[in-house]
Amino acid sequence: MAKIPIAVQLYTLRNECEKDFAGTLKKVAELGFDGVEFAGFGGLTAKQVKVLLDELGLQAAASHIPLEELENNLFKVIEDQKIIGSSYVVCPYLMPDRRSKEDYKALISILDQAGETSRREGITLCYHNHDFELERLSNGMTILEGIFDRTNANNLKAELDVYWLTKAGENPVEWMNRYKHRLPLIHLKDMTTDGEQFFAELGTGGVDIEAVLKTGAENGVQWWIVEQDMSRRSPFESIEISLNYLKMLKTQ
Repeated sequence: MAKIPIAVQLYTLRNECEKDFAGTLKKVAELGFDGVEFAGFGGLTAKQVKVLLDELGLQAAASHIPLEELENNLFKVIEDQKIIGSSYVVCPYLMPDRRSKEDYKALISILDQAGETSRREGITLCYHNHDFELERLSNGMTILEGIFDRTNANNLKAELDVYWLTKAGENPVEWMNRYKHRLPLIHLKDMTTDGEQFFAELGTGGVDIEAVLKTGAENGVQWWIVEQDMSRRSPFESIEISLNYLKMLKTQ
């Protein structure tokens, strides 16, 4: 835990980024995060983002890139990652109109090819899950298992999201152990223990975050990434609570 850096996924701060991208990154740095995971550059170029990161002492942990961009503009994506100093590109979400059985079959080939091209350029492609990938196919396998088991492990790594695994009734630690050699990034999220299962600050909900941290440290995780899709507090307050929880665990 102590040696693994902590980033925040900027989707958490999407409204703040829209108003003041540079100011939002400055606040993230002031809170004590080591890096950020991008969900867009706030209208800046990659070179401008790199200057901003250097000024603030932040690292580029990874970038979420829509599947369509990976299909149509992969070399530009790779070039931008090299400029900002990011080693990881993440396919973050499948739109509902790309979730048919035929779409999933095509996705395996798309991810394999994009991952191989990225790997040759020194960039690692990862896949980030939600809960819909935990639905089971006619053969009993989950969609997420199909994605990972039918792609080349050298071409596609995992960014497991512990909230969505838990919400789907799965044990995040079991998934982390199953794909322990493909696990550079973990999305840390907590979940309320009531029937709503709402997004919660780390350490305030029912996800066994400490077990996740222990397992990740054993399995070679390179970045912990804090994300809270929605918050009933100010998003800055939420990520500060989560970061302070992680810092507290580091001292134990």
